[in-house]
Amino acid sequence: MVLVSGSVFSQSEKHQVLDKALFKSDIQQWDIQLIDVRTPEEFEAGKIGDAININVLEPETFIEEINALDKEKPVYIYCRSGKRSAKAAALMLEAGFTKVYDLEGGYLNWTAEDTEEE
Repeated sequence: MVLVSGSVFSQSEKHQVLDKALFKSDIQQWDIQLIDVRTPEEFEAGKIGDAININVLEPETFIEEINALDKEKPVYIYCRSGKRSAKAAALMLEAGFTKVYDLEGGYLNWTAEDTEEE
């Protein structure tokens, strides 16, 4: 049982879901790979910064394209709401990526107006 929980713990260290503020700060501050895992149509309608589009709904192409990335360099991913990026993160970890950061709530969260007063 200890081995199983240890395995789950190491997976969570490699894949972290970040809130919008931290995700935004990290992608502006660090040398990272920013990946939009939505469809090309969704990507054309709007994207975050210099993101590149690798559609997770095309499994063969997705695996081929992520394997061309630097597996040691942090990868920041997002989709529309967070479901597809969780799937993408699992595939990336299986492929050997060491750090995958996922935008909580996806692009919908990114484009939502902040309601907190500053």
